[in-house]
Amino acid sequence: MANIFDYMKWRDISLKKVEFNEVDNLILSRLSYFPFDGIINKDEEITIKEAYARTKALGTTGRTLQAEDIDLYPVLAKSIRFGNCKLTKFVNKIELEAEKQFAAITVILPDDTIYVSFRGTDNTIIGWKEDFNMSFSELVPSQIDSVKYLEDVAKKYKNKLRVGGHSKGGNLAVYASAFSNEETKKQIIEIYNNDGPGFSDKVIGSKEYNEILSKVHTYIPQTSIIGRLLKHKEKTTIVKSTETGIMQHDLYSWQVLGDKFVRTKQTNYSDFIDTTITNWLKEVSPEQREEFIDTWFNILNSTNVKTVNELSSKWFRNVGTMVKTYNNLSPETKKMMTKTLSALLRAGRNNITRK
Repeated sequence: MANIFDYMKWRDISLKKVEFNEVDNLILSRLSYFPFDGIINKDEEITIKEAYARTKALGTTGRTLQAEDIDLYPVLAKSIRFGNCKLTKFVNKIELEAEKQFAAITVILPDDTIYVSFRGTDNTIIGWKEDFNMSFSELVPSQIDSVKYLEDVAKKYKNKLRVGGHSKGGNLAVYASAFSNEETKKQIIEIYNNDGPGFSDKVIGSKEYNEILSKVHTYIPQTSIIGRLLKHKEKTTIVKSTETGIMQHDLYSWQVLGDKFVRTKQTNYSDFIDTTITNWLKEVSPEQREEFIDTWFNILNSTNVKTVNELSSKWFRNVGTMVKTYNNLSPETKKMMTKTLSALLRAGRNNITRK
């Protein structure tokens, strides 16, 4: 089976000669995860080739989230198809008080279009917290930033826009496209959501969301979990992955054939997870979800770790700290935690019974 690395060996042809496709979208959605901090100044335009050279000159490949990123970076830099694409307007914000993790980069393509790539959840605790906040909040801070970012790009560059992202980045791509101003919307030709969560009833029912639906391309693996959270209304393409369960969220596991993803069918497991979470959200009020999530992350924060990697590297010590913090919670808070978890387990059990 082939993935994006095999695609790059096969399709290393200029975008001027062979038009942009869905696999190109997946590659550029991953680009926003790359370690461009200190490499690209805010408003300068440099090629991927130049960015990689700067990174290497520092004697490092930067802080990447996945080992595959280290391998993909030079492949893109040396390629005909992407090496001379220009990067600009890189931002990477982590604001603890606002519970915000937001990163994006703009890619100027040789076919005179622009791909705006929104980063998904990184390995910071605050990034995961913002994702969970989507279960009770109509609007999270990174969604606000995504709209402004897209409008700023559209205002500076009059090119046609493709907007995309992976995981939370896919959610941001759809949200920003839907709620940007009319001038920006006129420039958008395609929107890509690669296994990103959906939205609340309010967003799904809005005029703005429904106006851009025809431009949205959503791709999820066959046992998708993240991509089936909350609600979707757009047409969805199911992609074959070589991984299992939640690990299918890893876009490097997505299979390609030529310039398209390998299509497949949704699994019963994904349907089970989707129905269970949907029923749990119906039973637990937004206020209860907020209290539960805030408490859970307060327990995580008691370890003083900032990333998931830090949490797992000293797992036994951190678990001990979390257990101690939990034991010090008030009886009312413990009762709330138990009640909320019980509702989730009950939703799963009832889902099994109905099967």
